[in-house]
Amino acid sequence: MMNKMIVSNLAHRPLRSAISVVAIALEVILILMIVGFALGVLNDSKARYAGIGADIIVLPPGSSNVITISGAPMPVKIGEFIAKQPHVSVVSPVLIQIAASGTFQQVYGIDFQSYQALRPFTFVAGGPFQGPDDLIVDDVYPRGKNLKVGDEVTIVNHKFRIAGIVAHGKGARLYVPLGKLQDLNGVQGRTTAFYVKADDPSRADAVAAEIKGIPHMESYNVYAMREWLSLMTPDNIPMLSSFIRIVIGISMTIGIIVIFQAMYTAVMERTREIGVLKSLGASKLYIVNVILRETTLLSVAGIVVGMAVSYVASQLISKRTTLPVQITASWLFYATIIAIAGSLAGAIYPAFKAAQKDPIDALAYE
Repeated sequence: MMNKMIVSNLAHRPLRSAISVVAIALEVILILMIVGFALGVLNDSKARYAGIGADIIVLPPGSSNVITISGAPMPVKIGEFIAKQPHVSVVSPVLIQIAASGTFQQVYGIDFQSYQALRPFTFVAGGPFQGPDDLIVDDVYPRGKNLKVGDEVTIVNHKFRIAGIVAHGKGARLYVPLGKLQDLNGVQGRTTAFYVKADDPSRADAVAAEIKGIPHMESYNVYAMREWLSLMTPDNIPMLSSFIRIVIGISMTIGIIVIFQAMYTAVMERTREIGVLKSLGASKLYIVNVILRETTLLSVAGIVVGMAVSYVASQLISKRTTLPVQITASWLFYATIIAIAGSLAGAIYPAFKAAQKDPIDALAYE
């Protein structure tokens, strides 16, 4: 009987109910899409770093886990000393830059031979660099751009010709000759990182220790690749965890305000109905239960709509852009809890306001 009454009350005010559902859905969408984007980019980066084929990474002193913000502080000649270590088989210097070409992309300036020696590229079309103005892209980058081998692309304010398209998952999406990127940035002879391959991957920790033991290398950050990848979590990325908490806080605030407004208005409009219920013997707990059940029903509807829209949006974004969006089961659960908690928090005051109404005053209300 109570459930039937609740559904009837919501159906009697379809516009307000729909607005409440949409507001809760937006709360869920905001959480899932922004957090999904942050996690998607992070986990996609981890997968691509792992695909490079290096066993050790060498970074400059004081560098962040986000190596793209490190610039080009290291002389390339350091690689010669690293290469002399007994169990090092490949050393590849990489200059990393962020380019805004429609979307922000990592551009790797690479020495093709040494980078290829870490783990060979799988060419889908075209081939290696033929000149200093050539560009290699992965098969995700041309998505939605209708690019092919031979086309020109402007990267870091310079026109490059696409020489080859490779399978994705090997570091960046864009690769240019190391010397050319150094010239464009005025950092000749310098690099961002060294990727190192050991003669035996199981000796990665020992090789990292040997590199740290090179004179004047004590202050450099040298990691076995698996150790470095394990540090790439939201808590270890500067400001990312704070950003996620801010998004959740804003989302919950939206839910609380919208539900408070909807439920408070509903209580004011149904003063006489509440008076009738109380005159028939309904307790305060019964009135509170009715309001909170209505809120829960609105929340569930909003959560379902929000999840459906988020899933469709994530699929469209992934298919039409290079931006990864990762919606995980854990965040679906968190978004559900946050949306319900925020909605109930917004409904508590209106519910108790309704429960406190005097039945005689409520029946006399016009």
